[in-house]
Amino acid sequence: MGKTAKQWRTENPTTEGNIRDEATIEQLVVLSNMESINAVFISQRFDQSQRLIQLNKMAITQMKSLLNSPTLKKLKT
Repeated sequence: MGKTAKQWRTENPTTEGNIRDEATIEQLVVLSNMESINAVFISQRFDQSQRLIQLNKMAITQMKSLLNSPTLKKLKT
């Protein structure tokens, strides 16, 4: 999605719900994974800038993998 919840609300003032209500299943899976990994990074005392860089790389990799997955494509049809 590439934006904060606040940015999304500003851009979509008439839409009910929140940004997660509009997310694809792939986006929700990656978001859930990033939340879990972020918690691990916090416990390992990574600073915020380190976490952001690593989480961004991981999110991109996971999204590409999910979007190119033949198995996932079969499930969606």
